[in-house]
Amino acid sequence: MRALLLALSLLISSPAGAEEIVLGLSSDQVSINTNFDGSEILIFGAVKREEPAPDEPSMQVIVTVAGPSEPVTVRRKEKRFGIWVNVDSVEVDRAPSFYAISTSTLLGLSLSETEDQRHNVSIQRAIRSVGAPMNITNSETFTQALIRIKSASDQYQLNEGTVSVDEQTLFRTAIELPAALTEGEYETRIFLTRGGRVVSKYETSIYVRKVGLERWLFTLSRENAFLYGLMSLAIAIAAGWGASAVFSVFRR
Repeated sequence: MRALLLALSLLISSPAGAEEIVLGLSSDQVSINTNFDGSEILIFGAVKREEPAPDEPSMQVIVTVAGPSEPVTVRRKEKRFGIWVNVDSVEVDRAPSFYAISTSTLLGLSLSETEDQRHNVSIQRAIRSVGAPMNITNSETFTQALIRIKSASDQYQLNEGTVSVDEQTLFRTAIELPAALTEGEYETRIFLTRGGRVVSKYETSIYVRKVGLERWLFTLSRENAFLYGLMSLAIAIAAGWGASAVFSVFRR
């Protein structure tokens, strides 16, 4: 009886014709130094099958890369008496510092709304905002404003149709990382979908860290804030004195 139950459980967990992702990365580490102006990560892989791929529905691939999440305060300004002032604010509980989605076709055709809710794939689902103050009646506009601001600086990206799929087996895409990156672990997820339903999922990580002078300054600011402050003050004074000396020479 136990053997029969074990066999049934294996059949349930490993259905016939199951598809499995085999992934590769051009690099799983990004180093930030004083000359860093962005980077590109090539993500490629293949689909491992026990049986030939079904003709319909066709396979689609979705790739997401998410930077470390952090709380964000979004404020709304209004012009009053000729001055722009903050009138409302909403605390977003968790928003990724960077989020990119690449798909093999339109996201709406690759993933159903139900699957998006289950896996939090879209940019809107990746942001977690539980509640807002009672006086805020349109809190969703604050989330939309955050997405708009992040998208303008390439911190949030939706790249539809940028994943190449060959023979329903091989896939590849490139994710552009902007210069302003937060240090930490970048969760990378790959989804295979058919008919809007996720049939396979793979997760890995890309690590972003500061090196060289950037690392030294970052560590100093965290571990010895007093010395970091004195050094910053000294640099500011030296820069001011240098600028004054240059202008004095030109005035002569």
